[in-house]
Amino acid sequence: MACALAFSSARADTSDWQRAVEGLQYLESDYPAAIQSGSPTELEEQKGFAHEALEIIQGLGPAGAPFVARMRSIADRIDRAQDPQGVRRDCSALVEDLVQAGALTRSPRHPPDLAAGKALWAQDCAICHGVNGKADTATAKQLDPPPANFHDPAVMASMTPYKAFNVMTFGVSGTPMPAYVTLTEDERWSLAFYLFTLRQPACDHTPPGVSLEALATTSDTQLATLHGEKEVACLRERFPQPDEEKSLLTARAGVEEALSLASQGKTREATQALLDAYLNGVEPVEGLLGARDPTLVSRIEQGFTQTRMDAQHQRPEVQASGKKLLSLIDQARRSTSATSTFLSVFWLAALVVVREGFEATIVVAALLAVLKKMDAPQSVRTVHAAWISALVVGGIFFAVAHKLLGGAHRELLEGITALVAVAMLLYAALWLNAKSNIRKFMGELRQKMQGALGRGSRLGLFTIAFTAVFRESFECALFLQGLSVDSSSGASWGALLGLLAMVGLVIFVKTVGFKLPMKALFTASTVLLFLTAVVLLGQGVHSLQEVGVFPLARMAGPQVEALGLFPDLYSLLPQLFLLLTPLPYWWWKRRAATGSGGSAASQPNR
Repeated sequence: MACALAFSSARADTSDWQRAVEGLQYLESDYPAAIQSGSPTELEEQKGFAHEALEIIQGLGPAGAPFVARMRSIADRIDRAQDPQGVRRDCSALVEDLVQAGALTRSPRHPPDLAAGKALWAQDCAICHGVNGKADTATAKQLDPPPANFHDPAVMASMTPYKAFNVMTFGVSGTPMPAYVTLTEDERWSLAFYLFTLRQPACDHTPPGVSLEALATTSDTQLATLHGEKEVACLRERFPQPDEEKSLLTARAGVEEALSLASQGKTREATQALLDAYLNGVEPVEGLLGARDPTLVSRIEQGFTQTRMDAQHQRPEVQASGKKLLSLIDQARRSTSATSTFLSVFWLAALVVVREGFEATIVVAALLAVLKKMDAPQSVRTVHAAWISALVVGGIFFAVAHKLLGGAHRELLEGITALVAVAMLLYAALWLNAKSNIRKFMGELRQKMQGALGRGSRLGLFTIAFTAVFRESFECALFLQGLSVDSSSGASWGALLGLLAMVGLVIFVKTVGFKLPMKALFTASTVLLFLTAVVLLGQGVHSLQEVGVFPLARMAGPQVEALGLFPDLYSLLPQLFLLLTPLPYWWWKRRAATGSGGSAASQPNR
């Protein structure tokens, strides 16, 4: 390709958002140098780039309106040749916001082909930049300004593959640098990444895992700071892409396909594409990502739900919500390169165990406190056997089947297990409530223990404790696996600390519960089990909504996953119905007590 190929011919076919980003990146790297040089020509050139970027952002319409004032502030300072570091900082911040608002991809969708990049370099770039990238060719000496020397530390200090990709896409107006209009996106990415190998020695080892998103948006200097100088060459020559990023790229492609289908009016296909993108792209790595940043995972889930709702109801907002979702997925891709120290993983693992095991622990502790008060040692052993079995089975189940239980299968299992747990908790609450007449119950217990706590009751207790613990043990295993990628020892010791904390909580609740009056203990345990059932009902319905078993009906309101609270009509209505169910019974019981002259109130409480 000739060096003087026209720059403007590519612009009509590429995103204006990307054009604005490319201009800001150029200002970010070159404006401070222009100020330092004091060259009137260079400063005039920077003014032209700034006003061109301002015009592009103004042309974005309503979507670009929030950024116009910020770009105008940058352009005004450049016009006055002021504040070079502030302009650099503001250009960088504005690039980040434009990328998110425009849902721009800042990395290749798969590892670039360096062999293809080398061939393209020899064909299209070597004539100006030289085979070795030093820009020492005869043609380079005739060009004004001269081509960049990619061995110059000053040139490469802020250069990233993403910036190089944008320059190849749009060229640089006022210079001999053309837009590479005949190259595909993959070819431009291969060229951009190959450029960064020109000044590196040969790689002699396997580098740490770093996402393509991070490699594309990070300079060599930043890579050296993050991973060590000796890793830079191998990170530029090999691409040890984490499995999480591969999965998230699947999710991203699915969302892009869904937005394309939605724009064509294919509602059903778009909705299904979004569901597939979540199940095949996000769900398989949810545990890994959630261990590092549960808030981000929650935002991605909400983003998928909102985009599915917009697509399902053919709302025009589907494109905006889809772009926001794409930005969240890219944010997750960047986080796949994050590594943590032993101490940070240790505390995260402990928190995961406490967070995931709290509900199950409370249920088990409440049952043990009641059974201890009732002096039912056989049933106490049944509960202990149940939660220990659940931990063992959960661990085995995870070790054997966690790869098979990806996507819809895992969510389906979680949803069904949660609903089974709801049924068993309600059974336990009703069982306890049936023993509210303490005098009669204690007489039965003395006369016929087997009648009150026979095989059927012990089987029910076993099922209650087992289902409560099994679901949480499986989820804990998924999260701990994600943390162990960063520090296996930190995850192991943190999990042990969390488990000890849970045992302490069981002992505390059991001890305090034993000291309570029988009726107070029964009442508190009944309420606790009932409220836990309400929480699990919301979580179970939500899990089944994520796999498309139940429909969605989003509404305004907060989302508190730990409490099973989701702003969805089909989730909230069953919870509200269950929450209100005891009211008629309590009203009837009060009427009955009043009608009998309050005789029930005179019963001694043993």
